[in-house]
Amino acid sequence: MKRENVNARNAPDPHGGYSQAVVLEAVKRLVLVSGQIPMDSDDKVPDGFEAQARLVWRNVDAQLKAAGMEKSDLVKVTTYLADRQYATQNREIRSEFLGAVAPALTVVISGIFDDRWLLEVEAVAAQ
Repeated sequence: MKRENVNARNAPDPHGGYSQAVVLEAVKRLVLVSGQIPMDSDDKVPDGFEAQARLVWRNVDAQLKAAGMEKSDLVKVTTYLADRQYATQNREIRSEFLGAVAPALTVVISGIFDDRWLLEVEAVAAQ
């Protein structure tokens, strides 16, 4: 697969480790990861945004690995936050997890299915 991160010169620069667009050619595998929630395999939800965000990214990583993919295969990530107050922490934890990987990215402030959840992350990966 050929991957190209695109950031048009006549549009705003991305801030926070993402690409404005990702072009894929000759894709062999595409994985759509459902919204991952801050719940562990024992159905426990940790307190606090940091613990929840780290758990969500571990869950994303687990789904990728189960599908034979890595975080470097991520091409699109959508994050749903329960409140704007979590935006900075979200960016920091996401950046820590993704490192140099720069998928297309959307963050939405939204009501989330369960009041205990402070975020949910869905993703698309390709090889």
